[in-house]
Amino acid sequence: MIMIGSTARNSGKTALAAAVIDKYKLNHPVAALKVTTIAEKNGKCIRGGDGCGTCSSLKGNFELKEETKSAGNKDTAILLASGAQKVYWLKVLKSHMQAGFKEFISLMPANTLIVCESNSLRKVVEPGVFVMLKTARDNKIKESAAEVMSLADIVYENNLEDDFACLINEIEHRMKLQKT
Repeated sequence: MIMIGSTARNSGKTALAAAVIDKYKLNHPVAALKVTTIAEKNGKCIRGGDGCGTCSSLKGNFELKEETKSAGNKDTAILLASGAQKVYWLKVLKSHMQAGFKEFISLMPANTLIVCESNSLRKVVEPGVFVMLKTARDNKIKESAAEVMSLADIVYENNLEDDFACLINEIEHRMKLQKT
């Protein structure tokens, strides 16, 4: 698993995930997972205001939905369009992260490379490589990023114009080191 976290919104997580998928899709089966962590049921939106309804619409402790449409600008559609064989969106209560991930992983065939967008999942899963993206334009750090920043294998300052070639090489190098 290559897990991608970020210190702020709109920092390039999906762009990096799509670039990683594009690099490996011809040599490995690739699946993608986007995780939305919800602090509490019926709580207020973590982004302020009325929010988008994602958190307030959660039924149960988690929901795992497969993306089937590669058109559009949703993150999951972008990941599917980039070449992932399967893409899932896990909406999960923070307290049920392990159960939600267990459900996802039960659907994965052996030897599948998983590209995951999440900060909070790092608390319960140890990926092959955990990359934390930072942006120069926003020096605030989300609480979920601060909680796992020390666990990052790579902290990368993204200028938002990067094609990620050097970063992907670093990820690949670190993945090979773990195999030896």
